[in-house]
Amino acid sequence: METAEEVKSGFTVREATAEDVLPVMNINRICLPENYSYGFFESILRSYPRSFLIAEVDGRIAGYIMCRVERVFSRFERFRIRRAGHIISIAVLPEYRRRGIGRTLLLKALENLREHYECSEAFLEVRVSNHEAIKLYESIGFTKIEVLKRYYMDGEDAYLMAKKL
Repeated sequence: METAEEVKSGFTVREATAEDVLPVMNINRICLPENYSYGFFESILRSYPRSFLIAEVDGRIAGYIMCRVERVFSRFERFRIRRAGHIISIAVLPEYRRRGIGRTLLLKALENLREHYECSEAFLEVRVSNHEAIKLYESIGFTKIEVLKRYYMDGEDAYLMAKKL
């Protein structure tokens, strides 16, 4: 079922299929400096299909989000182990940005992580220089937990951000 945001902005969100992996890899390479192998994308799709989502505009893949489930120490409760959704990668092609696609992908993925994978928290890493993404994540309720020094291959720091589901 489409949300009001999807209808207004002319996009739809659905679960990814095996045929989507190569177009998603292309978006990943266009939008992000961190790239993954075909096998990595395929294994995430196979293991967590409900949290690997695609946004389409007029039949063209415009963006994606890819998540997995991990058992980690809670970001909010000391010494507690929790099922957490790890937002591995989210990207929207430049020509489709500012339409609510990234927000919708993230919200649907979080909903699916909670409902289908029984996650009680979600977390992600984001470049400290990626102010637009940080603003989006904070508007959805993510908080900065810590700075991960030299997290990225180029040496840039990342914020570890988390949210209770």
